[in-house]
Amino acid sequence: MAVKLLYIERLAVCYCLFTLLLMAILWPSLMHPAQMLIMRVQWLLITAGVIAASWMLDRRTPHLRPWTVLARVATQLVWLGQWYPDTYELNCSFSNLDHIFASWEHTLFGCQPSIEFSQALPGALWSEAFNLGYFSYFPLMLVLTLALFIKALRSYDDTRQLQRLTAILMCSFIIYYIIYIFVPVAGPQFYFCAVGVEQIQQGHYPALGHYFATHTDMLPKPGWTDGPFHHLVATAQAAGERPTAAFPSSHIGVATIMLQLVRRSVPRLLWLFVPLWTLLCCATVYIQAHYLVDAIAGLITAPIVYCLASRIVR
Repeated sequence: MAVKLLYIERLAVCYCLFTLLLMAILWPSLMHPAQMLIMRVQWLLITAGVIAASWMLDRRTPHLRPWTVLARVATQLVWLGQWYPDTYELNCSFSNLDHIFASWEHTLFGCQPSIEFSQALPGALWSEAFNLGYFSYFPLMLVLTLALFIKALRSYDDTRQLQRLTAILMCSFIIYYIIYIFVPVAGPQFYFCAVGVEQIQQGHYPALGHYFATHTDMLPKPGWTDGPFHHLVATAQAAGERPTAAFPSSHIGVATIMLQLVRRSVPRLLWLFVPLWTLLCCATVYIQAHYLVDAIAGLITAPIVYCLASRIVR
């Protein structure tokens, strides 16, 4: 039985090769090229190991194939957590664009919505609700993947829908990551920290060039600081957040795409996804991870990215 790459693995291979080409072009300006290469070697070894183990299990116990497919899909989805900060390493080669987006905010809305929103609703209930929404991003992805897996088990071990829909999800992430490489926007939590909130409120939006290549400080999270979900979001961001990936909001874009996948494949889960999606959309601006224009762009680009990802997977 020949080893065949799943859709999601083919996408990961293409993205790895694409970023390797970019690394070759941008090599003199990269901050940690050796670490980036090591990360790709690790990805290759882990992916090859999971595929080899799955192949051997499939030969000996064919009835376990849905489980091996799940393991291979999960490997690539989990590795998105490594590809994300990698966009920061690449986009630091380009000048930061936050001053443009902060100026757009002021021109369009007459203020900085990310500051006004959190100040208008500082209470514990609002703070925890929005932080719950923001934190639910990856758990919702897990719920969707497991729901598709259970559906595969009930469909006589037919994993085609699991493979196809998770590949659309993966492809959507890749499309947004490519945008982030070439549109380096850090978001309010980093830009306002660098410039100073007082300067921002006075309408000063200086260009910072390559400042974020060496500075990753961010504003403390607004809202009720003693809340458990506030702590979860703050801890997760302290561990893995980088001054990158603000425009457009992939939190909103990918969450909207997940909502579409749920509607088409497991609509009984809409009761869970719709309220958390609503809170997540608000949370991106509330916790100052995104400008309001980022959030709007996330909503606008979601159907475009979904259609493009679906075509690529087909």
